[in-house]
Amino acid sequence: MGDYNRGVLAIEIDLSLPSVRVVRALERILAWRGCPVKIRMDNGPEFTSVTLAGWAEKHDIQLEFIKPDKPTQNSYVEGFNKAYRTEVLNM
Repeated sequence: MGDYNRGVLAIEIDLSLPSVRVVRALERILAWRGCPVKIRMDNGPEFTSVTLAGWAEKHDIQLEFIKPDKPTQNSYVEGFNKAYRTEVLNM
């Protein structure tokens, strides 16, 4: 089985997303879908925070970070973000 799916479980849009808001969105997803084994993400400050690390540890979820400056390691998400930005947000 792959380590991802192509479902969009939530979209949070803002100029910046503090880690507390990321955790709140993840809590809503967990209540609906249950806990994943791991979450792959980039190295943004909202994802590398102590807040998110503590939340993940509490739920026994592995946080897997892509290498800095290697968006191809998370290419599906990067492609989705670009398409969503150009086709929805910039309209």
